[in-house]
Amino acid sequence: MIVASGRSQRHISAMADHLVEKLRHTGLSSVGVEGKESCNWVLIDAGDIVIHLFKPEVREMYHLEKMWAVVVPPPQEMAL
Repeated sequence: MIVASGRSQRHISAMADHLVEKLRHTGLSSVGVEGKESCNWVLIDAGDIVIHLFKPEVREMYHLEKMWAVVVPPPQEMAL
């Protein structure tokens, strides 16, 4: 999974077009795209590769990275 941000809707749209073209060029014929109408969050599904392209404020709101973050508990003091 890849998570990335674009500066504007036009930037995200261009990134999505470029990525889909490159993925298809490598031989992946089944590449799905969702969210291209608004370009606030574009999902590109190429099977084993899933790409999320966000506007910065939308990425911050959904914070997908947090779903895969590992929470490390603070060290506990040892009783002597």
